[in-house]
Amino acid sequence: MTDTLDQDLYQRTKALLEPGDVELNGAIVHTDYDGSEDVQMMQATIDVGDIIAEHAGHDPTDCYVYSGNDDTDFSSNQHQGLTLDGEEFVWECQQLLREGSFDIVIYYEASADHEAILEDIQELGHEVTGVEGD
Repeated sequence: MTDTLDQDLYQRTKALLEPGDVELNGAIVHTDYDGSEDVQMMQATIDVGDIIAEHAGHDPTDCYVYSGNDDTDFSSNQHQGLTLDGEEFVWECQQLLREGSFDIVIYYEASADHEAILEDIQELGHEVTGVEGD
């Protein structure tokens, strides 16, 4: 995997994985998409979410993206991947425009195959930094 490109972003992502009800791992997906390429960035988010779903034992076609438009606890670039049957958590992300391009900070249950997820994200053509929870 790539070296950590932004230590501050890595540390903030690591903090999101702090022990809670569910053990989590995460990834920082570094894209080249600028602020005008939000459609491409959203497609990258969906593609990464499908990879996570697959390596977490879900059929990606049985998942959907919830953007929280009806929830004041969601920010404008925060999304969740949920299953169609019962709305089980698959992944959650924040899309951050940093230094002119989007980074996708995404986390998921630690039971998913973390290394395979990171490898498949790289195969999409994005640099990725893996973040493991404790």
